[in-house]
Amino acid sequence: MEPVSTLDVRTGAGARRTTRWAGVGRSIDTHPWAAGMGAADQALDGRSAELIVVFSCDRTASEELLAGVAEAAGAAHVIGCSVPSDIGPDGPGENGVLVLAIGGSGFRVRTAAASSESGPRAAGEFVARRMLGGRPVGESELAMLLTASQAGDQNEIVRGAYGVLGGAVPLVGGCTGKTTAEAPSCQFHGTELFVDAVVGASLVSDGPVRIGVRHGLTRMGERMVVTRSVGGRVLELDGKPALDTYLELLDAPAQAASDPEVFTEFALAHPLGLSRSSGPDQARCISAAGFDDRSLLCVAEVPQGSLAWFLHESVDTTIAAAEEACAEAVRGLGGAEPCAILVFDCIGRRKLLGEGGAREEVKALNAAAGGAPLAGFYTHGEIARTRGVRGFHNKTVVVLALG
Repeated sequence: MEPVSTLDVRTGAGARRTTRWAGVGRSIDTHPWAAGMGAADQALDGRSAELIVVFSCDRTASEELLAGVAEAAGAAHVIGCSVPSDIGPDGPGENGVLVLAIGGSGFRVRTAAASSESGPRAAGEFVARRMLGGRPVGESELAMLLTASQAGDQNEIVRGAYGVLGGAVPLVGGCTGKTTAEAPSCQFHGTELFVDAVVGASLVSDGPVRIGVRHGLTRMGERMVVTRSVGGRVLELDGKPALDTYLELLDAPAQAASDPEVFTEFALAHPLGLSRSSGPDQARCISAAGFDDRSLLCVAEVPQGSLAWFLHESVDTTIAAAEEACAEAVRGLGGAEPCAILVFDCIGRRKLLGEGGAREEVKALNAAAGGAPLAGFYTHGEIARTRGVRGFHNKTVVVLALG
């Protein structure tokens, strides 16, 4: 791994010299404390950080691991979450822990955590209020949220944060999901481990911060109207049963009409797209079929009355989308070299790519990042809100570039 990058940034005539650095560390030590300590120590490389972000594969997430991170972190703010698989500069990892450390001058960090017990919107609002701080003229601010799928409607979490922070503060992040009963979804704040919560970090910077968003999906067939839906369950498309319309128009295998496993495998590459007034279609993963009521169950809200298309993806378009998202974020820095790259990539894209394709995707991300330290994880939903109130995505890759 190439764990460390240092950057000199000038932010206008007469601006002071700003030096930032970022480092990435990984450990697969089987002892949680040693893994946390080792990964954080590698990322820090003897420096004092402002922010440390921890991505721990499900089997290693524990308070003992966080104690190890804290031993190396010193006074740095620490947030993170358990993940099904992380994304490092050397490729995806499914064991151990990955740590991103960011330090140097020119930015300030605030962090917060909230349980989802009072509801997803209230959790988003609480974290946003705790992170809210004054932003001097000429500086940029960004809020990163790490959430749990069991915390409730992710759109409500985004709406709660947006209602406090307003439209001028972009939101970025990802949602992690429960994979087994023995390994529930966890979020980290300092040395505390939460289950089904929201954690966040705000970054106020005198350097640029930009977000790139792509999904690599192409439209299939004609536009439809979601004529009946409840939350994420789509009951009718153009006045007809949604499942029957889906199977017929996409020429799905006959077994998909009654076999849950066959349907899920087919649906992996054929999500639903919701039309947006600006930007690409917003994708919704179809997680299951309602064979009794002939519905489609999506992993996030599908508003009734939405314009929709069926979408399709391939390995090539999925990899190209990641490269384009990273290039878009880097271009947005206005010529400044990226100090660090954070990636939030849908687990559904990872399943489609397979092991070889996932490694090719990371290679493409590294090329677009120009060698900047890169870290992230495969999500159960992605957060990217740069305009408007909606900001929760599926089947999408979101890239944050810090200048």
